[in-house]
This record gives sequence, C-alpha cells and structure tokens, in this order.
Amino acid sequence: MYTIYILVVAIVLLWWFEIVSLNRGGTLMKETLKYLAGIAGPSGYGSNSTAEQVTENCSSSVDPRRLTAIITGATSGIGAETARVMAKRGVRVVIAARDLKKAAELKERIHKDVNPNAEIMLFEIDLSSLVSVKRFCSRFLALGLPLNILINNAGIFSQNLELSEDKIEMTFATNYLGHFLLTEMLMEKMIETAEQTGIQGRIINLSSVIHSWVKRDCFSFNQMLNPNKYNGTRAYAQSKVANILHAKEVARQLKARNANVTINAVHPGIVKTGIIRAHKGFVTDSLFFIASKLLKSTSQGASTTCYVALSPQAQGMSGKYFADCNESNCSALANDELVARRLWRQTRALIRGRLKYQTPC
Repeated sequence: MYTIYILVVAIVLLWWFEIVSLNRGGTLMKETLKYLAGIAGPSGYGSNSTAEQVTENCSSSVDPRRLTAIITGATSGIGAETARVMAKRGVRVVIAARDLKKAAELKERIHKDVNPNAEIMLFEIDLSSLVSVKRFCSRFLALGLPLNILINNAGIFSQNLELSEDKIEMTFATNYLGHFLLTEMLMEKMIETAEQTGIQGRIINLSSVIHSWVKRDCFSFNQMLNPNKYNGTRAYAQSKVANILHAKEVARQLKARNANVTINAVHPGIVKTGIIRAHKGFVTDSLFFIASKLLKSTSQGASTTCYVALSPQAQGMSGKYFADCNESNCSALANDELVARRLWRQTRALIRGRLKYQTPC
C-alpha cells in the first residue's frame, strides 16, 4: 500500500511540475484551472482534446489519403493511438516496431474496428541499434514510396544501466540517437516528396516536460553515451532535451535549404496507465481518483502529435515545442541554438565513426 501511495503522490507531483514548467506568463492557479478545465488555447484545442477531435478538419488543406507516415513505437500507448487515428483519416501508415507480432495485432484491430481499407505496412526496427535503423531505412527507401510525415515516437525508460549493441547507454541510444539517424537517412526522401507533391513534410519528435529537469552542467554528450553514475530519470530527461535540440537544429538546416519540411518537438502530457488498477481499497481508490483527474487518456496524449502532424494550423511552424496542441515554452537549455548545433555535430561524428555512414552536411 505504501508503494502505491508513493506512486500516486509522485504522479500528482509530476503533473504539478508540468504546470509550473509550462507557466511562463500567468499565475500558477490560472494555469492549473486552465489545464483541469481543458480550456482551449490559441489553436482551439486544450488538454482535454483528443486525437480524433484535432484531426477532424485536417482534410481542409490536404487530403490525408495522399499522405504516407512512418511512426516508431506504434504498438502500444500513444504510438498505437496515433497510428489508429492516422489510419482512420486515410493516411498510409508505416509502423516501425521492434515487436512485429504486436504490430500485426494492432494492424488487425485497426482493420477490424476503424478502417478495413487502411493501408498499413509493418517493418522491423530496433532503435537502439544503428545497424537496425540503417537496415530499416534501406528497406523502406527501396519501395520508392513518398514520405510526408515522420513521427519519432518510440521511447524507453531504463531504471538500471544497460548498454546497446553499440555500447551506448540504452535510453539515449533508443530515444535520441536512433531517431537522429532515422531522420537523417529519410530526410532527402521527405524533401523530394515535398517538392514533387507540393505538400509540406512534417517531422515530430516526442519529448517530455521532464526535459526541464536537466541542468546545463549535467548535459554532457560523452556522459550521456556512457555515464559514470547512472540515474534512470536523469538519463530519460537528458534524452528528451536532446530530442528538442535535434528539432531546433534540423529546423535551422531545413530553413537554410529552403526545404518544404518542418520539424517540431511535442510534449504529450502525462498519460493514464494501468499500473494500479488491480489494487483495491478505499485509500488507494481515492488517491487514484484524484490523480486520474490530472492525467490524460491515451487519446488525449496522442492529440498533440496528431495536431502537429496533420492540422493546417501547424503549417509552416518549425523548430517549435508544443504541449496541449499549442506552441509552448521549453527550457533555456533546450532552446539554446549553440548547444543544439554542437550536439548535432557530435552526434553526426559518432554515427560516422560507428557506421562509416556519411550523413548530409
């Protein structure tokens, strides 16, 4: 019971920190009430908006049936809901997953419950492995399909220190490094597709408000690769800072090339899980009832991703950080252009060394 109590309290505190982190110009009380009430922001959507709601009018600018989207980590949670809603809107969905059995089960559910005509393709990928990412990209590119949307959704949290096959800390390798290589290898295809179709390409990096926990003096590339003293929460937060910095720098490069492709980072919110549903009791039930009012459903959690990927309102927006389907503020570290450029160069050099793969300059 004590463990469950601590868990629920932690969830509530994490939500509170989310509100504090996003509060940049109003009072905490105002932001708290706005979040709880689901009051819409400038986009017309808020914390209570669902993925289906924010994509209802997406065809007003571009027919989703003309789009192809790659989604990583789409076999469960926010990723699965994102894939479901995309398929419902008619987007050709490419699910890049480590577990092809789960991916096949999701595909079957979507065909049965959502859209029997949905075009869903399954590809195996292990984002912690540079070789696996490269193999995935080669197989996808060999098909000659267009690519309009890339959603870098997959993410892990590792409580204990684990190393990938490339001898890199697992959280950093999966959440950031794999997506960096994936984006680099697919970038030219996205630019080419945008030029040929006139439809703006969109890249979305999943981040988290927890990125705000990272202090500048703790953000060291070499330490993130192979930390001396490992802390799971710190490693996760650092990878989420890296996701935002990646979006900032790639947005700058795309603008310099005058490419019709955008890239943004999103915070999905803190989503309800089934961790304590099996635990019964008045105290536990009461605490969870309170906490559940502060958490998002899976569909609400997927809403910001779907909004940035499909909404005509997000057209032309690049290098931004979104929360609750509205542009928001990230930390000063995550917004530092010099840090972003340095991280990108360090990452490119690492990948060149490990794969002897020449990424675009």
